[in-house]
Amino acid sequence: MNVTVIGAGLAGSECAWQLAQRGVDVTLCEMKPEKRSPAHVSDAFAELVCSNSLRSDELTNAVGLLKEEMRRLGSLIMSCADAHRVPAGGALAVDREGFSRAVTEKLLAHPHVAVVRGEVASIPEGRVVVATGPLTEGPMAESIEKLCPEFRLHFFDAVAPIVTLESVDMTSAWFASRYDKGTADYVNCPMDRDQYTAFVKELREAEQAQLHGFEDSRVFEGCMPVEVMARRGEDTLRYGPLKPVGLRDPKTGREPYAVVQLRRDNAEGTLYNLVGFQTHLRFPEQRRVFSMIPALKNAEFVRYGVMHRNTYLNSPGLLDRYYRLKSDPRVSFAGQMTGVEGYIESAASGMLVGIETARELLHQPPADFPAETAIGALALYVSGGSVGDFQPMNVNFGIISPLGVRVKGKRNKNAALSERSLSIIDAFVHGAVDGK
Repeated sequence: MNVTVIGAGLAGSECAWQLAQRGVDVTLCEMKPEKRSPAHVSDAFAELVCSNSLRSDELTNAVGLLKEEMRRLGSLIMSCADAHRVPAGGALAVDREGFSRAVTEKLLAHPHVAVVRGEVASIPEGRVVVATGPLTEGPMAESIEKLCPEFRLHFFDAVAPIVTLESVDMTSAWFASRYDKGTADYVNCPMDRDQYTAFVKELREAEQAQLHGFEDSRVFEGCMPVEVMARRGEDTLRYGPLKPVGLRDPKTGREPYAVVQLRRDNAEGTLYNLVGFQTHLRFPEQRRVFSMIPALKNAEFVRYGVMHRNTYLNSPGLLDRYYRLKSDPRVSFAGQMTGVEGYIESAASGMLVGIETARELLHQPPADFPAETAIGALALYVSGGSVGDFQPMNVNFGIISPLGVRVKGKRNKNAALSERSLSIIDAFVHGAVDGK
């Protein structure tokens, strides 16, 4: 009884862990360090390519609910994330190196996991989970395309720059979280109206890096490059990543015209990323334009933003609720290539595949997580969304079954949805412990 998991990203790592924890032998194939995609720099598993934030940790937010479901289901990704969190207000952000190192060490030490390094050129025989990620290319992409003719749907994704904290001019910035919520975890870099207007003008006109096939219309909304947002309107950024709402400059006691926020990127607090500043500008242009932000006039950029293509399946026509290929159920898919969007969503898909595959191999009934849960609703969206215009999606309360009773207030309604979901997850966990 062996399952081959191809790819040790967030989804593949979580999937391998869930299988192994249930006594299923796993061959975990990872092409690094022999080969890397254009977006990867580390040899570790579960590398965080874009932001180091796993987004909200509150149960009134759908991704916060999904994280809590995963914790209760025994998630490797969540246990490592919680162990390596860095301050980020109401969000869960992690020291990306410490997090990935912990995931790698846990899997390498597991007695039911055998790690094989090197590129896999085709889908092997037997039970297979393909978690090669949205940058899959070459022979593996061709192998998938033979099984899934509509594989080469795609959109573009972008990564934000990182600067050193010591290079930030703190005479022009201050530490705070929006609405003073939690601890003062963000560096806030204010801009007045003239500074903002000049910044937006230069951002709109800055030279972009060459990227074959790039179109603004193909960019995933959740990772919209900052220059694309700037071209949408003068105030788009002020209502997006540069919104000043809930922030008061201690020097003036007033809300600034616009604010660029920096979020801690490592446990030591020496590196910070520009929140919402995903970009595909040329590197010299990033330095020139982003240095127009007063607090970043002398910033040291240790990583510039980059742009890459993400590829995903037309999953509603191809996959069932267990992320199995309808035409060949021995093959499952997990991660962003299924059309889930986001770190946690990717890991959750791997978790569900691992749990359901193990239960099938162990001759247990399927978990069949319902649409009342975030993990179940996500899988049902991926397998049952619109085939004609299927788009990647983050988890949200809109795909979770409604309560059936009226609850006044959005936060109260979301809290009630979360309470219902977690009671279902707890019942499953207790039943699994009892051998049901």
